[in-house]
Amino acid sequence: MTITIYHNPRCSKSRAALSLLRERGIEPEIVEYLKEPPDVATLGRLLHMLGLKPRDLMRTKEPEYEANELDNPALTREQLIAAMVAHPKLIERPIVVKGGKAILGRPPESVLELV
Repeated sequence: MTITIYHNPRCSKSRAALSLLRERGIEPEIVEYLKEPPDVATLGRLLHMLGLKPRDLMRTKEPEYEANELDNPALTREQLIAAMVAHPKLIERPIVVKGGKAILGRPPESVLELV
């Protein structure tokens, strides 16, 4: 079964998660989500698999979070997902997917639960 990692090569946690997979002989499909952002449907599925709400997957310290007033409690799930699609830098990483399960690699060792 294929393992996919939504990866940012500039992120130390993402690099560590990828290294842990490779150390175990797993070469995952790598999606550099800053270059190829997930669409609304994909991000919705990832959130469902992770069991998270959109804000739980958002990097709230990014300038885009404040600039787009994403802390506004009136924003809907759909609006928050659309913001992450438009500004993929807001998406917490790495996300590792295998089958119908996904894990947020924070800490990186948590991705081993899918192996």
